Amino acid sequence: MRRLPLGARVVIGVALGAALGVAFGTRPWWFGHGNEDLGALGLLVIRLLKALATPLILVATAPTAPPAGATLDLLKNIAGYVPESVVEPLAKNNIISLVLLAILCGAALRLLKDRGSLGIAYIQPIVTTLFELLTTMLLWVAEAVPFAVLGIVAQVVGRAGLDVFRSLWLFLVVILAGLLIHSLVYYPLAAWFVGRKSPREYLGKGSDAVLTGLSTNSSLATVPVTLRCLRDLNVGAASARVSACIGTNLNNDGIILYEAMATVFLCQAFGYNLSIAHQLTIVLASVMAGVGIAGVPEAGLIVLPLVLSAAGLPEAAVAAAIPLIVPVDWIIARVRSGVNVLADMLVAIMLDRFERREPSEAVAATEPVAEG
Repeated sequence: MRRLPLGARVVIGVALGAALGVAFGTRPWWFGHGNEDLGALGLLVIRLLKALATPLILVATAPTAPPAGATLDLLKNIAGYVPESVVEPLAKNNIISLVLLAILCGAALRLLKDRGSLGIAYIQPIVTTLFELLTTMLLWVAEAVPFAVLGIVAQVVGRAGLDVFRSLWLFLVVILAGLLIHSLVYYPLAAWFVGRKSPREYLGKGSDAVLTGLSTNSSLATVPVTLRCLRDLNVGAASARVSACIGTNLNNDGIILYEAMATVFLCQAFGYNLSIAHQLTIVLASVMAGVGIAGVPEAGLIVLPLVLSAAGLPEAAVAAAIPLIVPVDWIIARVRSGVNVLADMLVAIMLDRFERREPSEAVAATEPVAEG
């Protein structure tokens, strides 16, 4: 029997988890254990994926928690990414700091290679071997993702149930519609016209990564699957690594869209009129939030109070807004992660397209022009 692809197994896990959540709620149903225990086991798999993804990014370029003191201030965000020691990024799982160190290390290795240093010839095979080793380990762990998804979905549905959607359906529909239009219309068209990848190829061969992002609620945990899908899309290794590994923290389109849409929706719900200046402030604050937060679960909800405050909402309104949307944020958060993964793949496709085109253009520019 042909083995089911990872995406199909994830969907089955979501369905079974939702069924367990609806059927048993928070009650124990197996020798004193229940959906809460399943969710705890599922989180262990996600934690292991993130732990292995961090050294993978270090090797590929050459956080399980957001930066402390989250802020929309540009200088403070930059200062938070400059490590105090070489081991700090690995100890704290700070991806941006890790990328900075990896870039410095890669630039130094390239310089030594150009100088003809004798030791460089031995370093490159070691780095390549480490990358392949970490990728293999991560793909092994990814095989357990469907079971982790089953447990996490059972836990969440068991706690919140499905009745909560009756009171927040309008907010949920508006946010999801915006995210889906952006990811299923704009992205495929951009990949088609710019990257020369048809929507069927872009969405079809990238489905495993998207479904993994939807289920794990973390674009960081999806990095190994994203790299594999980009390889299936015939994207060059350099473009894939730059986009998937660095972009997982900088290219958070899902969070940016969510922050802007949720802020506008909540401001209108509370009766606040938004001028053009306020709307521009929301856009800029959302962009800063998307760049300044890590690709971890619930990252969008973590910085939403900052964006709401930047829009001019008083503290009392912000405090009332967050508990209002928390019951449905768990499903919106997963769609945000899926959008982030699609964005990473789109950037990789575009980078690869321009990288492949530049050499041919350079050759064409050196060819003599026919006279006559």
